[in-house]
Amino acid sequence: MPQTDTAVRWYLPVLSLWRREVVRFLRQRSRVVGALGTPIVFWVLIGSGIGRSFRYGAPDGANGMDYLEYSFPGMTVLIVLFTAVISMISIIEDRREGFMQAVLAAPLARSSIVFGKLLGSTTLAVGQAALFLALAPLAGVTLSLGSIAASLFILFVLGIDLCGLGFCIAWSMDSTQGFHAIINLFLIPMWLLSGALFPPDGAFRWLAWAMMANPLTYGVTALRHALYWNTDAALVLAPSMPVSVAITIGFAVVMAALAARLVERKG
Repeated sequence: MPQTDTAVRWYLPVLSLWRREVVRFLRQRSRVVGALGTPIVFWVLIGSGIGRSFRYGAPDGANGMDYLEYSFPGMTVLIVLFTAVISMISIIEDRREGFMQAVLAAPLARSSIVFGKLLGSTTLAVGQAALFLALAPLAGVTLSLGSIAASLFILFVLGIDLCGLGFCIAWSMDSTQGFHAIINLFLIPMWLLSGALFPPDGAFRWLAWAMMANPLTYGVTALRHALYWNTDAALVLAPSMPVSVAITIGFAVVMAALAARLVERKG
């Protein structure tokens, strides 16, 4: 019986906080414009501007992908990033409004707070990224059931990655202005150095090393592999799919564990 009570005290807060994130989103649909609209505008403008002057994936450059196709996975990840940022701002707002203090004072496992917030934010991120995936044929990417399933799985793990990282940053901050400053200084460069906009093999050596040390690089690469699941697309992708997925999952576990540790220590 005590084990049942413990399980209930863990799962109910997770489900409640997950539901709260989803309901809050449905009541603030303008968030879709910021999280989904901005990457679409970037993708169309930058992709159309560079256009066919960029070719990637074939040694002679003749049969490789153009920039709209190359940048499509990176823009999908940018949607996950923006959704994670917007969702994690709610931590600061909840603390300011007294909601977080009430949750921390309740007799429940504090790790449930973390997983409730992460699952809610990740659900929203994957949902919006899935809408963007519907534009894949416009980028020249042919989706199959296997590629869709693999891509959604990678996006879910990336959601845990970025939401967990955002949670760790937001938990120790008291103002949304400071949070935005950290985002501009840290998370956006992290995305820029993920191979989302340019491949590492064409960059300066020090920049290529920085990109390979960036854990988000492996998430973007894993999504590229997933989008071309069981196809003969001319891709020169490194690292491999297993390595990329393993590092992405490992980063998600580390971020979730670190967020839970922060809540336990600084609750």
